Amino acid sequence: MSVKIILFASGSGTNVEHIVEYFSSSGTISCLLILSNNPEAGVHRRAKRLKVPSLTFSREEFNDGKKILELLKQFDIDAIILAGFLLKIPQVLIDAYPQKIINIHPALLPKFGGKGMYGARVHEAVKAAGEKETGISIHFVNENYDRGALIFQARCTVESDDTTETIAEKVHQLEYTYYPPVIEKTLHAIFGITTED
Repeated sequence: MSVKIILFASGSGTNVEHIVEYFSSSGTISCLLILSNNPEAGVHRRAKRLKVPSLTFSREEFNDGKKILELLKQFDIDAIILAGFLLKIPQVLIDAYPQKIINIHPALLPKFGGKGMYGARVHEAVKAAGEKETGISIHFVNENYDRGALIFQARCTVESDDTTETIAEKVHQLEYTYYPPVIEKTLHAIFGITTED
């Protein structure tokens, strides 16, 4: 069985690139499509280079959810992966893909999560709070921002001389290292895929 996934992204798409490249030689998971709410997002340029089709939708289309759902059915999508995607997932998609929508958050949830907490804002909040560590949280998506069941966390230290930029770089490295294999392991478990070494 090959699990068909779609990637949602709002920004430059660095995580998207790592995910697509990771699964490019996979016999069990294939990235069929990249969707964005931003026609100017760098992820479209990456998608072109990676030879994966990408489409843009309006906020209204996304909030309604029906057109998106039709598209996912058309591509026979099994699971949704969020990679730097900023919009709240509409209930119609959550109902259609229960425990099959995976997100990554650049902090150790439940700390520094919720509406408006994304990108540099998260790292600024971590620095301002004087945290000694931060990291990534990979979780399932439910109807509340950053409140779905945790799948995996990885940590890194925050030194006193770290800036928001150096914290961001540490967190990005964790994302690139862990997100693709955790997606793989999670989807294999969900869809009952066993791979022979």
